[in-house]
Order: sequence, then structure tokens, then C-alpha cells
Amino acid sequence: MRTRRLPPLSAIRAFDAVARHASFKAAAEEIGVTPTAISHQIRVLEASLNQRLFNRSARSVTLTAAGEILFRASGNMFATLREAVDAIDSASQPGALTLSTTSNFLTNWLVPRLPSLHQQHPELELRLHSSTDLVDVRGAMADCAIRYSMQADDTLDNTLLYRDRFVLVASPQLALKRPQDLVGLTLFHIENRHVPTPEPDWKHWQAAFGPVDLPVQSGIRFDDETHAIQAAIAGQGVLLASELLIQNALAQKLLRAALPGKLPGGNYYFVTSREKAERQDVQQFKQWLQGEFAALSISTER
Repeated sequence: MRTRRLPPLSAIRAFDAVARHASFKAAAEEIGVTPTAISHQIRVLEASLNQRLFNRSARSVTLTAAGEILFRASGNMFATLREAVDAIDSASQPGALTLSTTSNFLTNWLVPRLPSLHQQHPELELRLHSSTDLVDVRGAMADCAIRYSMQADDTLDNTLLYRDRFVLVASPQLALKRPQDLVGLTLFHIENRHVPTPEPDWKHWQAAFGPVDLPVQSGIRFDDETHAIQAAIAGQGVLLASELLIQNALAQKLLRAALPGKLPGGNYYFVTSREKAERQDVQQFKQWLQGEFAALSISTER
């Protein structure tokens, strides 16, 4: 069967505008031509298809059955074209750099350091996207992400930023000096923590550091680590917290590492697509992150 030749794109463009506005005049204003030129394009299209596409009257313009079919196709076609043009434009002239990460990382680590980023790169426009879902950095929703996982995603451009550990923290006002002092204190638990594996919970802490009579299932459960950190700062209990996320609280002496010992954590990675990794703003932001984490590693080793 011979493939039928498609009508001219200019005629389909005119048709799509008339169908959306239900007006030849409005379509002409959108495209920047005269209503007579629009009418000519519609006649060319109808002749090409051998079908009437509009019912015309003195008061209205409506689609015929054939026009409805074509309008569904033209709407999808031009929407796809607009998305493609926007994607090309964004790639060639990127505006804001969109970073996706968790609200815990944003609140406890990144946001307090944003003045440093602005000081080093005042021209960099950063948009922050908070989600526990893995956003596709190859698409339009995000340009890069900071992810917490056990290993890198080989399909993306990965940069290891930090190997996390978990420490036992408490408010300085709590008299906690030895493992046995944990008995009688409120233990904070974080639910739905998928990384790291094994989970750094009180059962693993007890096995590694004691005490043997620690009631590892008792206490208060949180589904957000930031809320648990705030409760620990208030002196309401003790927490096994990400060493990274409590850096600011430790520096401000709102919390202290109450007992020696650390449980292994996951890894923080900066990820982007291999194509976006070449962008100047992505490289600037990655280099700033590497500098901040390098300084952090030096301070935690002291």
C-alpha cells in the first residue's frame, strides 16, 4: 500500500490554531498573518485530505468529525514539538540549576551552607526540589541530585561526596556518660529507613556497644529524621543519627556525641546525566560541594 503524502505543515499549523480558538481571526493574530491567508491554508488542507474540517457559520466555527480526528493528532504533535524545542533551548541556555534531594539533607546540611555557595558563585541560580523519590536527572524535572545509597548508579555520572556513619547523640543536658546510662532514657527510632543496610538501629548498637539490658524496642518512633534531631536537641531522648546531618547541631553545641562508637552508614553521591555533566553550572556546583565535603572530612577526622 502506497503511503499517502502528508499535508503541508504550515496548513496543519493554521488548522490547529483555528481549532483551538474556534476563530479564523484569532488564529491569524496568533500566527501573525491575515485571516485570508488562514482561510487559504485551510482550503489547501481540506483539498489535500478531500474532507471538510470545519462547519462555518456567521457566528461560529466548529469542527467536523474529520476535523476532530485531525485536531487530536495536531494537538499532540505540536505539544511534542514544543517540548522538544524547550528541551533544546534549556540544554543550550540553561537557566536555574535544579537539584533534587531529600528534605533531611536540605534542612540539616545544604541550607545552612547556601551563603557560602552564593559567595563563591553569585551568578548561579539554584532551584531546590525535595523528594524521597529518585527523580530522573536525565529529564526536565531535575538537572542533578544528591542521593544516599550503598553504591553508585552506573548509568549516571556519579561523584562520591561522603561515606556516612551513625553516632549516638544527645542534648548536653542529659547526664549520659556510659552505655548503662542509656537504660531509662527514651530511645528515638527512625522508621522507613531503607539505607543503609544493615539498618543502624538500637538492636545493632546494643550488639556492638551494649548495654545488654537495653530495651531496644521501647521509645518514640519518627518517620522523619529532622524531627527526631529536634526532639533530641530538646533533651527528650537519645538518637542514632547520621553523622553528616548533625554536624551543625554539634558545632553549635546543641547536641553532643554522647558515647564512643559508630555504626556504618551509606554513601552520599552527587549524580547527574552524562550529558548534563558537561554544563558549566553543574560543574561549578559539584566543585563547590566537593570543597565543602573535603573541609568537613578534615574537621571530623581531627
